[in-house]
Amino acid sequence: MRAGDELPALTVPVTRTLVVAGALASRDFQDVHHDAEAARAKGSPDIFMNILTTNGLVGRFVTDHFGPEATLRRVSIRLGVPNYPGDALVLTGRIASVNDRTAEVLVVGTNRLGPHVTGTVTVTLPSPDPA
Repeated sequence: MRAGDELPALTVPVTRTLVVAGALASRDFQDVHHDAEAARAKGSPDIFMNILTTNGLVGRFVTDHFGPEATLRRVSIRLGVPNYPGDALVLTGRIASVNDRTAEVLVVGTNRLGPHVTGTVTVTLPSPDPA
């Protein structure tokens, strides 16, 4: 791993099931994440993904690249446009810096409306097995 390396893009289909399941799994019972009528009454065209689901997908994106032994040390994200059912979230990333076995990864996730999430993830890889 070197600074400047690009991570392979990950495309996540944003389904109604993903939006609702992510909200339930993170115990976010706000109606805008599962009730389309309530979301419309509050000015949204449909239900939308919560930040905790987005955060989990960003973590998955990084650990898919670095492997199951990688440890997420810090995930710092900022939301942009919403993710609605029918969107495709495309996550891309670039290694910004490397210090020994720890890397800082810049992540961007976009959908048809533009940038959904931007952030930085710090990840540490285990020491190589000396055997």
